[in-house]
Amino acid sequence: MKRFFGFAIMVALLSIPAFAAKNSDTITLSDNVTVGSTQLPAATYKVTWTNTGSDAQVTFLHGKTTVTVPAKLVEQKNGNNSILTDTKGGTNVLQAIYLNKVTLTLAGTPASGQ
Repeated sequence: MKRFFGFAIMVALLSIPAFAAKNSDTITLSDNVTVGSTQLPAATYKVTWTNTGSDAQVTFLHGKTTVTVPAKLVEQKNGNNSILTDTKGGTNVLQAIYLNKVTLTLAGTPASGQ
């Protein structure tokens, strides 16, 4: 019985990263973009998100840079990873991220990590 319990705990612990991986992906920004009130330099970022619907939080991570902004998450197939930007005042502003199975529409200013 102890052996079975130990095996069950090990399987559960090993499966946690697999579940977490569903809420992350990477994007490459070929140009500098503004996210919330923070400018992100061109680079490859790990993008993670929490929650669904209009209560989502999206975090961009690259090296020591961490920016979190509110977003709306819609589950849908997009095919390729891509981004949507808009030019405002001569600055590229990140509006949305299209990932394989989700679309993240960004809004607001960074919530943390400044």
